[in-house]
Amino acid sequence: MVPSNIRKFIFHDLRSVEGYIDPPDALVFLSLLESQRQHGLHGGLAEIGIYFGRSYFLLKKIAAPNEDVLGIDLFDIGNMSDGISDQYRLFLEHGDRLGLPVDEDMLLVGDSRTFSAEEITDRVGTVRFFSVDGGHSLPNLVSDSHLARDTVADHGIIVFDDTFNPAWPEVTVGMADFIRDNDDAFSTFCMTKYKTYVCRREFHDFYRAAIEQAPHLGAFELAETHFLGCDAIRLHNPFSRRLLYELMTRSGMGALSERAYRCQ
Repeated sequence: MVPSNIRKFIFHDLRSVEGYIDPPDALVFLSLLESQRQHGLHGGLAEIGIYFGRSYFLLKKIAAPNEDVLGIDLFDIGNMSDGISDQYRLFLEHGDRLGLPVDEDMLLVGDSRTFSAEEITDRVGTVRFFSVDGGHSLPNLVSDSHLARDTVADHGIIVFDDTFNPAWPEVTVGMADFIRDNDDAFSTFCMTKYKTYVCRREFHDFYRAAIEQAPHLGAFELAETHFLGCDAIRLHNPFSRRLLYELMTRSGMGALSERAYRCQ
């Protein structure tokens, strides 16, 4: 069961963790994971590119107690002390503070290109939700997308971060190459400002409907778009709402910022 306080966690608690997932994508994560659970679509969860854990802890918050969340990261940011970086130490501290302690057996520390699909499935089984947010070069995207492809369940979702971000153009190239090279098996079903959501073709309509019917996404405008042979839903977050949200959080009203995204 999804915790009743999940929206408070998204709009308040997560802001204390360095990272980049914004409320629209956090609510998409929630909606998709909730839909999977309601329909008995089980599996592990995985993320390449933890940074300090904002989206990782969101996955842990939504996951059921018996579901494992695997994290993959270099963990090489900041000073090293006793073989542990400032990034790794702060990541663990965030987990303790949020009441979501990190199981270090569920971490793969190193370059994601050096890990095999078996090293992932041996820990979490087949994956129902795989977030790809690691290295932003084309070689990284090629390797990480193949790792996700080879570990996701038939009903699994792959989420590509920073697509169409002009600061990281090779992310878009890598994601598009993956769709073209695997167009017989995978298709895009949802796109937001920052992320692209992909699943196997036989689940395309199921996940499209999950987005269209999700109660958590009622505040957003949903538009049809077409991408590399795929009909997808584009989640539009109007500038006025984004501005209101930022004004509320920056003026010390973070606890009330959820109202900016409340369904009418």
